[in-house]
Amino acid sequence: MTVLTGQETAGLVPPDPPRNTGRHPAASLTLRVLGPVLLVGLWYAGTASGVITPDVLAGPQEVAGTFGELWADGQMQEALGVSLTRAGLGLLLGASAGLVIGVLSGLSRLGEELLDSSMQALRAIPFLALTSLFMVWFGIEETSKILLISVACTFPMYINVSSGVRNVDRKVVEAARSFGLGRLALAREVVLPGALPSIFAGLRLSTTLSVVALIAAEEINVTAGLGYLMARATDYLRTDILALCVILYALIGLTADVILRLAERFTMPWRKAVAAR
Repeated sequence: MTVLTGQETAGLVPPDPPRNTGRHPAASLTLRVLGPVLLVGLWYAGTASGVITPDVLAGPQEVAGTFGELWADGQMQEALGVSLTRAGLGLLLGASAGLVIGVLSGLSRLGEELLDSSMQALRAIPFLALTSLFMVWFGIEETSKILLISVACTFPMYINVSSGVRNVDRKVVEAARSFGLGRLALAREVVLPGALPSIFAGLRLSTTLSVVALIAAEEINVTAGLGYLMARATDYLRTDILALCVILYALIGLTADVILRLAERFTMPWRKAVAAR
């Protein structure tokens, strides 16, 4: 083995510290906003030039004016409140059910054998096919709408949670058991924290599906909500209201996804550090 002398080591140059190669937040935000801005610009150009006629799709300026009118007379606040309540309750029920069943299935072989085959079979059924059955079972009031949304949200949560629980490091689980942790404490202190990335992935998918299912649920004899506004707009061929409701559905889903991303960064700050390398 060669030993360096003091003079030789004095000439060595220490390596540069690792540099953060991540994109500046302002540049990242600009790139994220650029796509929607270009779409709105193309939409405006198409309607202003007459290529897209008002009976096909109203222009963005007309849609913005319609939003102001509906907001001024209180219809928009009422519709948003009703739709957000439906989607929120359905997401809460469905995601909670998927979380519990996913943990039970992923935590033990017995749970997987008892639950997984049934969940996979039910997952293959399109939730829209259940609309008529839910109307017969639960009526045409809010219960059937909320349950339809919850069914749509359950399965993506279940798939991601059960997979995440199974992929938790078994050595960590065995070490926790050796310290005397029971099943509940093991699930709370070891398994769920280890499965957090999969839980958030399932929650994001469930949130997206809650908006999709909301659109379907609001076709069931609605008298309030964004679906009701769309039904009335269809009767009167109001493409401005139809376009506005479609945009609002998209904004609801986007806002929920941004909130979940922020929650993910707060609960798992180490993932941001790894992604920046």
